[in-house]
Amino acid sequence: MLDKIALLLVIIGGLNWGSIGIFQFDLVAWIGGGQSGMFSRIIYVLVAIAAIWCISLLFRDDEVVHDAT
Repeated sequence: MLDKIALLLVIIGGLNWGSIGIFQFDLVAWIGGGQSGMFSRIIYVLVAIAAIWCISLLFRDDEVVHDAT
């Protein structure tokens, strides 16, 4: 579950960076009241933590669980 939440936050961050690069529009800053707004800063930090978490996905063994029933 934590992996999916982290991946979702990284996707949001990637889409935000894409909107900055293509349209020069920071969606998170717009929603959060500017880049220095408290809500925006929280989202930026959560996306950064999620990105760090997703690094661990690169180094994990693929775990496949088979149900014996």
